[in-house]
Amino acid sequence: MLLESDLLYVLALQKIPGLGSITIKKLIEIYEDPKAIFEDNRSHQKLIKGINKDVLKALDDSSILKAASSEIEFLKSNQISPLYYKDKNYPFYLKQCIDGPVVLFKTGSFSFKQRNYLSIVGTRKCTEMGKSFCEALAYELKPYNPVIVSGFAYGIDISAHEAALKNNLDTIACFAHGFNEVYPKAHKKHVTKIEAQGAIVSEFWSTSELNRENFLKRNRIIAGLSPATLIVESAEKGGSLVTADIANSYDREVFAVPGNPYQIQSVGCNNLIKSQKAQLVSSPLDIPYLLNWKIEKELQSKPQIELTNEENRVFSNLKGIMDLEELAIKADIPIYKLSSILLSLELKKLVKPIPGRKIRKI
Repeated sequence: MLLESDLLYVLALQKIPGLGSITIKKLIEIYEDPKAIFEDNRSHQKLIKGINKDVLKALDDSSILKAASSEIEFLKSNQISPLYYKDKNYPFYLKQCIDGPVVLFKTGSFSFKQRNYLSIVGTRKCTEMGKSFCEALAYELKPYNPVIVSGFAYGIDISAHEAALKNNLDTIACFAHGFNEVYPKAHKKHVTKIEAQGAIVSEFWSTSELNRENFLKRNRIIAGLSPATLIVESAEKGGSLVTADIANSYDREVFAVPGNPYQIQSVGCNNLIKSQKAQLVSSPLDIPYLLNWKIEKELQSKPQIELTNEENRVFSNLKGIMDLEELAIKADIPIYKLSSILLSLELKKLVKPIPGRKIRKI
């Protein structure tokens, strides 16, 4: 566990313009004691190439230590835990990333133990189909008890968080700003729930400005926290594709949900699959199969509602989101008969039709 006195100097290093996570880690490895870096700044240029004179000069700037001290007070007053990259409680998968944050700030009681983690990202302008896939995914993955990681943004991100909460799964929200604010403001209502059923993390100080660059930095944390990243929907360009690229650079698994080739929200996913930068996922249960997850907890598969034999056969054969034709074949029930059975199941609030002659469990 990092002592507060050491945290002061580690945070001060973050405040120096021109020093990134990789260089700070190199300095800490050389000096071991973060304070020693400030006391012996003449040797840095010899030890690590690329450190310029402005950086060395900043090590003598007392205002940097004052700023770090103020940030520590902010952390204390807001019950924010600083996770140091050398500590045992630092996220396991993120620790393997060379450019992972030196200090990751966290709220919530969640403990980063080794479990099934899955990062889910996608377009902010998602479709109902994209939202439905997130809901089906959380429901189907429930027996595997995964931790759902996302970016708290509009669209697929918040849909992934909401689906996780609804199914009592732990979820991690990655902020692109400090804990002094919540963005977008419309999602403030989810903060308490996520902290109670997971955590919120950020590498940004309370004094950090909210800008585009921060969102790109945030994406590497989303990709780094999990061994796999799933892109549900994405346009031809966007932050989700950046996250996919970062995950690939970390040698992590990348999955993508294919979609209608004429729909804007499907272009990015289809391109990832086509260029072999992501594996195709057409069903939520593809995820545990491809990642070799084991079931952690058994769910009561039979609904607590009386069903006819045919209704039970249809319900038990319905996996994730399915076409009516596919379900008819699986359940061995004629399509003309299936429609009335599905209507009955819908009235019992067990299934929900979605566009494109598809159906999913609720």
